[in-house]
Amino acid sequence: MPHNILVADDDPHIREIICFALEKAGMKTVSVSDGAAALQAIERRAPDLVVLDIGMPEMDGLEVCRRLRQHSDVPVLFLSARDEEIDRILGLEMGGDDYVTKPFSPRELVARVNVILRRARSAPAESDERQFSHGRLVLVPASHSASFDGKALALTGIEFAILRGFLARPSHVLAREAVMASAYAANIHVAGRTVDSHIRNIRAKLAAAGCADAIETVHGVGFRLGRCGA
Repeated sequence: MPHNILVADDDPHIREIICFALEKAGMKTVSVSDGAAALQAIERRAPDLVVLDIGMPEMDGLEVCRRLRQHSDVPVLFLSARDEEIDRILGLEMGGDDYVTKPFSPRELVARVNVILRRARSAPAESDERQFSHGRLVLVPASHSASFDGKALALTGIEFAILRGFLARPSHVLAREAVMASAYAANIHVAGRTVDSHIRNIRAKLAAAGCADAIETVHGVGFRLGRCGA
């Protein structure tokens, strides 16, 4: 079945370009021009992914994502006309999975959408019932579930993939490149601050569940898994 993608952007030309590129790649699209319409469309039929413009008037993309994350973990790819670091960090910490700056290559956007979808849909393809555990942290890929001390963690697809990469090598220090290799295709460039934002978001979710030592920073090298309450 083709993936269903919701495209929310106040620029009709941008919506047309995105929808054309996604449909050419075999996906189905629905497009809306504002944040309120995006939330209504999601309520009517949950998409597989949302392409969400940050700079929409009245209700911007960050507010849409904030409201969406109260009840849904649908993957979100942010768009912005500004290449400002604060937008990128805010977008990812709000629960976005990735970020593309306008003007963008439609091919690059489709590639990033495919990466996010592949990660979000990877759990059903698991052929066994293995689970990864470290301290009181548990990940079960087959059900795409994560918990700390029995408390469920609401992770995005990218966050789940990153954490699984750490759990697969719990004693290793991973450079930023290795961290993002767990979640992105090798030909997708991801900025170092994007990595930091995802790590920060994972730490915050685990801290809320009672884990104060989820991921440690090894200065000048990268990151490693903490004790996770062990």
